[in-house]
Amino acid sequence: MDGYMKIQRRLMEEQIRLWSNCGLGQSILKGKYPKNLDEFRKMVPLTTYEDYADVLLSKQPDMLPGNPVIWIQTTWEGGKHPIKVAPYTRSMLDTYRNNVTACLILSTSKEKGSFDVAATDKFLYALAPLPFATGLFPLALGEEINIEFLPAVKDAVNMSFSERNKLGFKMAMKKDLGFFFGLGSVAYAVSLSLSSMTSGGGGIKLSELMKCKAHMILRLLQAKHRCKKENRPLLPKDLFHLKGFMVAGTDNLCYKDDLEALWGIRPMELFAGTEPSIMGTETWTRKGMYFFPDTAFYEFITEKDMMKNHEDPSYIPPTYLMDEVRPGEKYELVFTILKGGAFARYRCGDMYRCVGLENRDDETRIPRFEYVDRVPWIIDIAGFTRISENGIRSVIGLSKLPITNWVATKEYNEHNRPYLHMYVELERDAMLNTAMSATILKDLLSTYFKYIDQDYRDLKKILGMDPLQVTIFTCGTFAAYEKKTGKKIHQMSPSHYDLKELLDVQECLNRVR
Repeated sequence: MDGYMKIQRRLMEEQIRLWSNCGLGQSILKGKYPKNLDEFRKMVPLTTYEDYADVLLSKQPDMLPGNPVIWIQTTWEGGKHPIKVAPYTRSMLDTYRNNVTACLILSTSKEKGSFDVAATDKFLYALAPLPFATGLFPLALGEEINIEFLPAVKDAVNMSFSERNKLGFKMAMKKDLGFFFGLGSVAYAVSLSLSSMTSGGGGIKLSELMKCKAHMILRLLQAKHRCKKENRPLLPKDLFHLKGFMVAGTDNLCYKDDLEALWGIRPMELFAGTEPSIMGTETWTRKGMYFFPDTAFYEFITEKDMMKNHEDPSYIPPTYLMDEVRPGEKYELVFTILKGGAFARYRCGDMYRCVGLENRDDETRIPRFEYVDRVPWIIDIAGFTRISENGIRSVIGLSKLPITNWVATKEYNEHNRPYLHMYVELERDAMLNTAMSATILKDLLSTYFKYIDQDYRDLKKILGMDPLQVTIFTCGTFAAYEKKTGKKIHQMSPSHYDLKELLDVQECLNRVR
């Protein structure tokens, strides 16, 4: 831990000088110049993207602490802000390249010192292209090792999701496959797609099959014989023996077991994001992730202080450093990007649980974490959406639906797949004069979610997922809840206890009527 913190503090000393003396830094510091880490943490407030938007969205390089060589883009907030962008310096990209290569090596490891990576390996392309963050992966990796992507990146960027899958599978059948990386939800969709393509001749014509390597033809024949004998469908693991499998994004816990069953290898989870790039990784034990000490400087807000700050914005939550976290505690992550990055004491909206301070299995003595979810006021489904209270209000306003009260929460179906559940109360006249069913309401709301949020549309288009469920409450439910409890319920992600109380009130009203 001492060595880890030494790296963190040394790199922060450099970043404090760069950031404090640039226009962007001074727009936040307002004439202050911190000389050390303690002063930096006192003088720089906790920030969000709103604090950087004017400078970054207009891409003003002369205002930044380092010269950006590329700008990465993602959705900011559906219905309010279309995009946000993040600048990457050459030093940031060098760190990204080194750490991505480390992840590649670790994904093949079974124990310390054991790994299997070769320049002749083939990588299935299942990544969003630039300007999205995952588009950096093949470019950065290509600077270190010449692994071939299937299909080639220059071709894949001009294809639809379905076209990439089909061509990638056909190329993999001809050349074999060693690695796979994608969002957990996307990796699962690709895996199901490959499974469906293996039925009925393997999704590949006889003329194309003859171009495959001999060992792949033999593997296909043996796999079909084995699956027929076991009376089961052909799975990706029957055809491909992955060396390494990596997943990133949210909700990976919902897909890991199924992905392992499909591929015969446990996916290794990464920490990644638009603002920080690759932040951390699991090891061969797959028992928690570690943050890279040279990507960002990390601070942590406890869940209790995070919620207190949400209830009372004037409350300034204390932050804890990596050597101050405690096992079992859930934290909101705060980071300062190193190597000339733009973001300082930045609240990225992600929550993590510390699962341990050391691990005998992989011989580490630094904290390891598991991803929990977004902060409660943002609902993320399968790594695609960032549904906020403003977004839902925009949808309701545009739809002109007679919704008077609502709460929204993230729930999971019987297959452990996430979805957005809205509990709504309609105007009394609407309940009396229209045949407004939950199904009709869901269809209408879905139309407007898709209208304001491209990522929401992609849930259906790419993953085949219908992410919304609607329950209509009896008129007066919310008023009865407030009368019973003496408080208003949080509209976004209410606690399980509060939601249960609301449902109990609804059930009670139904019995009375």
